Amino acid sequence: MGFSDELRKLGEPVWRRTLAHPFVAGIGDGSLPVEKFKFYIRQDYVFLVAYARVLALASAKAHELGVMTKLAELLHATLGTEMALHRAYCGEFGIGEAELLATAPAPTTTAYTAHLLETAWSGSLGEITAALFPCQWGYWEIGQALAAKGEPGSAPLYGRWIRMYSAKEYGELAQWVKSLVDDLGGAASKTERERM
Repeated sequence: MGFSDELRKLGEPVWRRTLAHPFVAGIGDGSLPVEKFKFYIRQDYVFLVAYARVLALASAKAHELGVMTKLAELLHATLGTEMALHRAYCGEFGIGEAELLATAPAPTTTAYTAHLLETAWSGSLGEITAALFPCQWGYWEIGQALAAKGEPGSAPLYGRWIRMYSAKEYGELAQWVKSLVDDLGGAASKTERERM
């Protein structure tokens, strides 16, 4: 069992609640009110800006050139591709770029991004990766669980969201982060592992 599996086991009750959350279930069956989803995708854009900063700091802290390269590629893909796709997806809900840029972070978004950024500024690469792990792996698990139930015919835009997070490419990213957590956790001191 790798370190990521240990972390996953410790967080099992939270992961179970996440998969059963009404928001997730509403995406899966198409019953989530569109206004709630629009709020979420606007907040997700705010998150992506902070996520890009976290990736930049993580890349700078990487000791291995291959890891630095992968993180820099992920940063470039986030800024150059994912955010453009996100803006286009938001546009299908009637949310323009100006509205996205003017979105104020909700308290939960502020708390989460502040945690990630503080970890990125003051923590090791292992700590940063462990902080990102629930995001990547959590979305992958949610995407897989919802895809297994089938896309909601009444909400094709929710179906696209499910396809994105259950896609092979996203799974490969989640698996890479998981492997990096295992590698860094395996090499970490007892103190760093506790922080991770």
